[in-house]
Amino acid sequence: MIQFLICIGALAFLMLVAYRGFSVILFAPIAALAAVLLTSPRAVLPIYSGLFMESMVVFVKLYFPAFMLGALFGKLIELSGFAKSIVRAVIGVLGEKSAILSIVAVCALLTYFGVSLFVVVFAVYPFAAEMFRQGNIPKRLIPGTIALGSFTFTMDSLPGTPQIQNIIPTTFFKTTIYAAPILGILGAIYILIIGMAYLEWCRRRAHAAGEGYGTGHINETVIADEGKLVNPALAVMPLLVVGIANWVMTKKVIPLLYGASSSVALNSTAKPVVQDVTKLGGIWSVETALVLGIITVVIFGYSRISKNFAEGSKSAIAGALLASLNTASEYGFGAVIAALPGFLVVRDALSHIPNPLVNEAISVNVLAGITGSASGGMSIALAAMSNQFIAAANAHGIPMEVLHRVASMASGGMDTLPHNGAVITLLMVTGLTHKTSYKDIFAVTCIKTSAVFVVIALYYLTHLV
Repeated sequence: MIQFLICIGALAFLMLVAYRGFSVILFAPIAALAAVLLTSPRAVLPIYSGLFMESMVVFVKLYFPAFMLGALFGKLIELSGFAKSIVRAVIGVLGEKSAILSIVAVCALLTYFGVSLFVVVFAVYPFAAEMFRQGNIPKRLIPGTIALGSFTFTMDSLPGTPQIQNIIPTTFFKTTIYAAPILGILGAIYILIIGMAYLEWCRRRAHAAGEGYGTGHINETVIADEGKLVNPALAVMPLLVVGIANWVMTKKVIPLLYGASSSVALNSTAKPVVQDVTKLGGIWSVETALVLGIITVVIFGYSRISKNFAEGSKSAIAGALLASLNTASEYGFGAVIAALPGFLVVRDALSHIPNPLVNEAISVNVLAGITGSASGGMSIALAAMSNQFIAAANAHGIPMEVLHRVASMASGGMDTLPHNGAVITLLMVTGLTHKTSYKDIFAVTCIKTSAVFVVIALYYLTHLV
């Protein structure tokens, strides 16, 4: 029991410091090593060097290029004016009266084709504020609207999304980011329909109560007239390049070039470099697609990008470093916690859940909620229990693709608790508070959490993948 309480105490401490805004990079190793100290004092230094740091470095090696390229791509889409053009075009198609649907659609389009959700928040908020102001819709609904478009179905449900939450499972289950496409699409439709119904219900209730956009807000924006916008067909081209290149690399090029494994040597005396392509192919495909997307933006938007490229690229790389190291630190923390005797109690308790998919969904959801990070929570859960999930799935005849999609969707469930970094950023950018707007984010979170269990039920009813 004491060992179990040590694990819970470490998790609770990390959640507390994250909620209070302290650096996870600093406090994740402190929490992990404090738990080791209480378990076996002489093991602190070996565990730090041999387990925490090694796990952290493995995560950075695998995923930092995807973080970096995604952040750079998103920043260039913003600097080129392509994001503004896309937003204007979507609003023009759906109409300014469909403010909520328009903002959800813009967020979904940008995130599905590779723009970081943090970049999307900054790019879309000015337009959301203007549309809500004109439609006299309460400003407090903007965070929930952006959350539905950016933090849910395009982040981890739709097959092919290049967001990190859809990439991480490929390295554990040897799948691709297109895993379980039917289940993913059905789950996305469920989230979109229920989420839109909730937000529209909130809008109607506010209208009936005579509540409008409101006054006295902070961080109000005015959309400046920057001259003629880029043609929307040109603006969307880099997004299409990323989407198409991602598919071609995943389905055609990587299998043709490398097969199941790769062994290369640059000269006759060098030791061959051997890589498991089934584990890394999905990551390589996303990285290649993002590089091609970046080249496309630079070619067609060079005149707009060139004057701000140095500062813009530095801020993008800095953001990518912070995001990847935050998650890597949580990954190292999870590896240490998983090695403690007390974690066996948690693992054994979860193993008593007889259904392997429900077991996986609950495990990932709980850890994502505790850490306040979809990628961090999923990394912890899969690093500790993926072998258990795989063995149980094989025993029940469940394809690895289903394990991938369930893990990915579960990670984006309860991760958006109040201490989540994306939630804090969203409220900061919009000038709103947890008190005024978090309940709508939480409602979207609950809808997203229920979606993974809907997908599990659909799999057992139909055996569709």
